[in-house]
Amino acid sequence: MTQAMEDYLKTVSILASENGGEARLTDIASRLGVSKPSAFTALKVLEGRGLVEHRRYRTVRLTKAGHTAAAEIRGRYALMLTFLTTIIGVSAVTAEKDACLLEHCLSAETLGRIRALALD
Repeated sequence: MTQAMEDYLKTVSILASENGGEARLTDIASRLGVSKPSAFTALKVLEGRGLVEHRRYRTVRLTKAGHTAAAEIRGRYALMLTFLTTIIGVSAVTAEKDACLLEHCLSAETLGRIRALALD
C-alpha cells in the first residue's frame, strides 16, 4: 500500500474513532488537505482492497481488514512519535511531522529495534 493510501486509512480510522465508527468524506478531505474528488478516488481504492465500506453520499466505515491495517499503521506512528519525543528529545511539533513520514518507510527490523529501545 502506498504512503498516501496508508494516510487515508489512518485518517478514516481516527475520524471513525471520534465519530461512532463512521467518517465523512468531507472530514477526510479536510483533515488531509485534499479535494473531495481526490478523497473519493482514494476511498474507492481502499474499498477495492476490502479495507473500507463507502457508499456514495454516505459515511465511510472500516472493514475488519481495514481495522487491522489501520491499527498497524497507527501503532507504527505512535511508536515513532514516542521514540522521537522520549528517546531522542525531538520537539512535539517536529516529532508529529517526522513520525508521519517514518511510519511508512522503515523496515520491520528497524521498527523492532526502535520498539525495543522505546519500550525499555
